[in-house]
Amino acid sequence: MSTEPETTEDAEPGAPGAGAGAADGPQTADVTAPEGGDAGAEATEGTEATAAEGSEAAKLSEAAAELAAQRLERERIERRKAEKQGPVQAGTKLSGKAADLLAAVRAVESGEKPVAKAFREPEPAPRGAAPEPVRRPQPVLAPAGAPSAVAPEAVETVRAVLTEGGAPHALAPQVAAALGEGADDQLREDPWQLLRVPGGRPEQADQFARALLGAECGPDDERRGRALTVWLLEQAAIAGHTALDASALAAALTQRSVPDPDAAVQSTLAEGEALVFQDALDTPDAVAPVPEGDEEAEERPVRVLVGLERYALAEESLADGLARVVNSLPKEDATDWASAAASASGSTAELIRAVAGHGIVLHTGGEASRAEPAALVAAARGLGLRAYAAAHTPDGRRRFAALLGTTENAGAPRDIGDDHGRPEVTVAGLLSGTEGPGRDPEGAFALDLLVVLDAPQLDVETAAMLAESLPDGARLVLSGDPGVLWSAGPGRVFADLLAARVCPQVASRTPDPGPIGELVSGIGIGELNQVEAPGKEVVIVPVRDAGEAVHRTVQLVADSVPRAIGIPAEQTQVITPGHGGAAGTRALNTALKERLNPGPGRFGGFDPGDRIAYSPEPGRTVPGHVVKADSDGLHLECAGAPVVVPQERVEQSVRHGWALTAHQAVGLRLPAAVVVLPGDAAQALTRPWIYTAFGRAERHLSVVHGVDQALARAVAEVPQKPRTTRLPALLKAQVPVPAPVPATG
Repeated sequence: MSTEPETTEDAEPGAPGAGAGAADGPQTADVTAPEGGDAGAEATEGTEATAAEGSEAAKLSEAAAELAAQRLERERIERRKAEKQGPVQAGTKLSGKAADLLAAVRAVESGEKPVAKAFREPEPAPRGAAPEPVRRPQPVLAPAGAPSAVAPEAVETVRAVLTEGGAPHALAPQVAAALGEGADDQLREDPWQLLRVPGGRPEQADQFARALLGAECGPDDERRGRALTVWLLEQAAIAGHTALDASALAAALTQRSVPDPDAAVQSTLAEGEALVFQDALDTPDAVAPVPEGDEEAEERPVRVLVGLERYALAEESLADGLARVVNSLPKEDATDWASAAASASGSTAELIRAVAGHGIVLHTGGEASRAEPAALVAAARGLGLRAYAAAHTPDGRRRFAALLGTTENAGAPRDIGDDHGRPEVTVAGLLSGTEGPGRDPEGAFALDLLVVLDAPQLDVETAAMLAESLPDGARLVLSGDPGVLWSAGPGRVFADLLAARVCPQVASRTPDPGPIGELVSGIGIGELNQVEAPGKEVVIVPVRDAGEAVHRTVQLVADSVPRAIGIPAEQTQVITPGHGGAAGTRALNTALKERLNPGPGRFGGFDPGDRIAYSPEPGRTVPGHVVKADSDGLHLECAGAPVVVPQERVEQSVRHGWALTAHQAVGLRLPAAVVVLPGDAAQALTRPWIYTAFGRAERHLSVVHGVDQALARAVAEVPQKPRTTRLPALLKAQVPVPAPVPATG
């Protein structure tokens, strides 16, 4: 069961739509069906690891050394691919580490060896410290995801191939950008490369391949197996996984009519398009490390995982960066920190004491608990430290500024390079350098303390970039509500850190106030309680069908809430489970536009004054409104900043924004929220989705209720959908478990 149907919620309107031809063989549901939002930020680039002497290098984990060796082998594979004249048979020309890994996988799959024996290897060479990663700041609100500039003649040659194969010729720019030089030849040689275009589907690629290859096309084609393996791993990343269990990947390939899934995986590994890992499993008999040479080590259970390189490297980079922050905490005079803690009380004092003695601290709590990291930032600045807090949205930055008592003008230029400048920033602005302290000559943030708010929204790549950018001796606090939906991109960084217990955890004892706070707090522990709402803070509006749901939603936003509660329509956010359906965001936005801002929609369906949701990159949504449209594109105002979206990007990156999904709204808080639960959404509901949607309201919450008992059942029984990640195992190999922080009364 999915948290929020990702293909429904975040699929781009311009996704490929080749004909309806079926793939060879029966089609069944993917085991990697997406659950959240699009995979987001740009991959953190890995660097070549080198052998080095010294005690510090010797402490690096076996897993890190294995991945470093795989990186080297990947480079050799790339050179070999550039030189080869014909296709390489899976595994026939590998040597060294890659050959050993491939042989181990085959041995395990054939039953010749147990997993632990197959992957046993000699003591790895110690790995030296990696050089400073290449950082590529991006504009905070610049359009992203647009196809790279491609020569018109290249687009035309690709268009000819697409037309010949019966695929939409409008995909030519995307295909040319995705495949690069010689895209037309690549498509003719391997038609399944069409799956590399975002939104491509296997049945579309199969139909395209049959049209181009004729009788040569078959479900057992090695090229098809490789393409589907990579596609499934990409779909898993969209669903939040950083890797897949080898058996789950094989089962998904079988569902896609691949006759020999193991051979398809092996071919993909041999071509360097994926990496294989083995991680020890935590069991009662395998908590403590087993001494080398002990017979028990032969039977220690491990799991075999397969993943794409970009997420594997990001996860390893994140673990390395977090370990560095933990181990580089300066030895300071604790007197000042103790004085700051003494002036605070409760969990605020506990948070300050934890930060004083540790490099990384986790802080959990609801909206009201933000006052505690605000007090921490103020105290750290009072001690002369360069302290900053990064929120995931401009709205989150505004709310934190209010707690600090600083004035907020989202459209004004931010302080850059000023250590005593504004302490509240956005994560994107901090990474790009357009907000916050800027970077020192070595490329690290010029700060001493960084608090990341809304930490559950951190995907593994964004978290890795933040960790890489922290200077030695800096402190990191990750603060957020563990009950909300996880990140749109792959990984579950905050939840993994909480589970790994490698750093202190401070739970806020500041409850969210009022009837809405009481309702949401109960949902967080699996209880859907009736709450007293004398001021109509919570209103339930029962409906019989989707049509009535749309009608009542428009009535609430345009009339009932402004008249009875005094909150205007522009301060009310509608939230619904998906984009499609009779009461999805598309249907609701159409009805709301007709009532609140009717117009001809001459520029891609938009008119001046329309509320919009702008996605500068996949998985990231910024609310705003339309200012005007001209030959330059659609002019928006988002978080007080002007944005111009070129005409060719409007369909992919701008949607109407009166109604959003919970993933799009997760970083927002508005005076009023109308949560729409049509009958066809019952199967999509989970406790985190409901917790997130209901929690977007500050003063008033209306629930358009058409799911009968499914709402209470989801709150009580349906948790967050699991994600497969490697971060806990990587962290436990590098970071010792700290002593617990003493609690205060």
